[in-house]
Amino acid sequence: MFSFSEENYLKAIFHLERKYQAGVSTNALAEEMDTKASSVTDMIKKLSEKELVIYKKYQGVKLSELGKKTAIEVIRKHRLWEYFLVEKLNFNWDEVHDIAEQLEHIKSEKLTQELDKFLGFPKRDPHGDPIPDAEGNFSVANKMLLSELGKAEKGICVGVKDSSSEFLRFLDKNNISLGKEIKVLEKEAFDGSMLILIEERELRISQLISNNLYIKIQ
Repeated sequence: MFSFSEENYLKAIFHLERKYQAGVSTNALAEEMDTKASSVTDMIKKLSEKELVIYKKYQGVKLSELGKKTAIEVIRKHRLWEYFLVEKLNFNWDEVHDIAEQLEHIKSEKLTQELDKFLGFPKRDPHGDPIPDAEGNFSVANKMLLSELGKAEKGICVGVKDSSSEFLRFLDKNNISLGKEIKVLEKEAFDGSMLILIEERELRISQLISNNLYIKIQ
């Protein structure tokens, strides 16, 4: 049985390992967790003693098999609860992250399995992120960032890179959501901004926006 803090660190390391495959540095983890490097060092020592991580000096930290399994279980619960809140309780997609952060630490495996069954075994959460199945397997989507598309190219919006409330509210305000077709009408070489077509409506967006929208080419 692991503490909320330990599970949060494992989840953070799991996400950072995609960027730092050789090992996650103390400073990178401190930035992700918004804490001091000394606090991260103390936690890494605790996680290492519990055989949840493997730490090598000058190389950083990586999850052990047990650490990876635990992180995926937490992520699975988080994304199932987000799906439940949006689909069954009619929460907006910008409201659910903080609530799911609390619910993801519930220890009952039976509750997680029954929740998954009740929801019909969903594959993706409201933000387009894959929900691990009971064995910890992820479904992989063939996706790219909207910013990578060129003029006249189009695709379906399948996820967001930034799931902050501010960004999601911006998308809601501009009627951008998962499943909608987006076509690039113009792309500025100077700043990467775009004029896009979405549901027969033209909208100019910054590169910051296009860098945070995932698209699947049809």
